[in-house]
Amino acid sequence: MYIPASFREDRTERLHDLIRTHPLGLLVTQGDHGLEASPIPFLLYADEGEHGVLRAHMARANPHWQSLAGQAECLIVFQGPEGYVTPSWYPSKAETQKAVPTWNYATVQVRGRPSVTEDAAWLRRQLDDLTAFHESSRPRPWSVGDAPEDYVASQMKAIIGIEIPIHRIEGKWKMSQNKDAADREGVIAGMRSGADPHRNIQVADLVARG
Repeated sequence: MYIPASFREDRTERLHDLIRTHPLGLLVTQGDHGLEASPIPFLLYADEGEHGVLRAHMARANPHWQSLAGQAECLIVFQGPEGYVTPSWYPSKAETQKAVPTWNYATVQVRGRPSVTEDAAWLRRQLDDLTAFHESSRPRPWSVGDAPEDYVASQMKAIIGIEIPIHRIEGKWKMSQNKDAADREGVIAGMRSGADPHRNIQVADLVARG
């Protein structure tokens, strides 16, 4: 990924936080059948390994998993907040007309060697952990144990587990850092305006954070 110095994000906690907040990663591999890509919800185990470990599952019917075991490396792309930036928000545009549209975004790319498993205990832990992570904030959290055991067992037969120890992680936060303070404030104000068709509070907050 091309990352100019002003857009590089190296803080591990910030990278991990984007993965937790936007866990649907795009798993990309190059195998015997060419490029394959599958969107999968991952769960990050930040305290394991050098940079953390990703675990997930996919449908057994998805042929992508069959090529994972032989892969020396795979790529997972996590896309965070993103949005269009109009030159109309820049005060400098009114002065010089030297401005063009762009796109602000935050993204994390992860690389690691994948492995697959059909182990029932591993799969049950992954389902329990994944469900607990996403249900914990609900008033009445649902858990896998709420479903009949025979039903859960039958569903588990239809999935394959995936584990990816992270050996490389990099982030790109393109949030108007290459603009002066006045233009950045213009982007923030424009994205926070309820009257603007490109209103984008999430990206405005990231631009404000720097």
